[in-house]
Amino acid sequence: MRDVAVIGIGMTKFGELWEKSYRDLFVEAAKAAMLDSGADNLDSMYVGCMSGGLFVGQEHIGSLMADYLGVAPIPATRVESACASGGASLRAAFIEVASGISDIVLAGGVEKMTDVDGGMATYALATAADAEYEGFHGATFPGLYAMIANAHMHKYGTTPEMLAHVAVKNHDNGSLNPYAQFPAKISVDAVLNSVMVADPLHILDCSPVTDGAAAVVLAPLEIAAKLNAKPIRILSTGMATDSIALHDREEITHLNAVSVATTRALEMAGLTIGDIDFAEVHDCFTIAELCVLEAMGVYQPGKAGPAAMRGETARDGSLPVNPSGGLKSKGHPVGATGIAQAYEIVKQLRGEAENGRQLKDVKRAIAQNMGGSGGSSVVTVFEA
Repeated sequence: MRDVAVIGIGMTKFGELWEKSYRDLFVEAAKAAMLDSGADNLDSMYVGCMSGGLFVGQEHIGSLMADYLGVAPIPATRVESACASGGASLRAAFIEVASGISDIVLAGGVEKMTDVDGGMATYALATAADAEYEGFHGATFPGLYAMIANAHMHKYGTTPEMLAHVAVKNHDNGSLNPYAQFPAKISVDAVLNSVMVADPLHILDCSPVTDGAAAVVLAPLEIAAKLNAKPIRILSTGMATDSIALHDREEITHLNAVSVATTRALEMAGLTIGDIDFAEVHDCFTIAELCVLEAMGVYQPGKAGPAAMRGETARDGSLPVNPSGGLKSKGHPVGATGIAQAYEIVKQLRGEAENGRQLKDVKRAIAQNMGGSGGSSVVTVFEA
């Protein structure tokens, strides 16, 4: 298996992007990644997208994007794993380059979620839950994550203040990210006094509905070094699944797909979680960040909330988490999120993060991207 590196990155601003079409968003990010890479051609392409059919009425996305990017007739494949579609796209591209099938492969992700009303967006997102056992009975993701939060509070003594500190930290990071949808700093009081969506989750505990795209270009390390002065190596990838429905899990506060995917990625890299300098994780809700960090082995169960209050996951903490602002502040265009995590990690490892959010002395990072309420998860380890 060949060593693989990221040689190019590109990303659109995240937000309500009324003036740009679905295909425009992807092409903008992909062109930026190709220009950054130094490569003048692609051998293959993967496009992460959760639900183009429901959000914009468009399927057959691989062909569409290859055409509009001007790279047809290369093979181009749409990848879907709910909100982990971007991470799964990156994994597929990594495997193709590592295997030797292709040399220059683009992994992208895109979603345009604001062209439909709130009810339709809620319906589209709910298709990542168990349609028969959860969706049919009216469960939405705020409700499902509220169940996880309530169970976590009951079992470990987690408090709303702990959740609020996650949101405050991520908005502080996002305030420095020029691509963030909501780059405003917020306070703990603002979170606790914002509108209740699903008890105990307030609206400021929830990631937004977002338009956006991101892309990375991968190449084998020996080619990467010739094309790009700062190739960032992908050491490993891990992916796992779990039951989609919460009621089928042994313990709803434990995200087993995250745990298994992390173990696989770290074992492949020959590392432990203690070797990681910072992380981008899937904070679709504030409780998700806590549960993810516990499932990854960063903290013991019930200990991530107190750690957030102590500032351990802040930019100057012992393990910075979501220096991009995370899904909470940066935004969450579901098919693009996993690639946007890779974008931030590459920037940080190159030493190019803007506006003073550059982390000090970072060499290794981990990205964790999750589908639904943890029915799937992709974990990727990077090294400068």
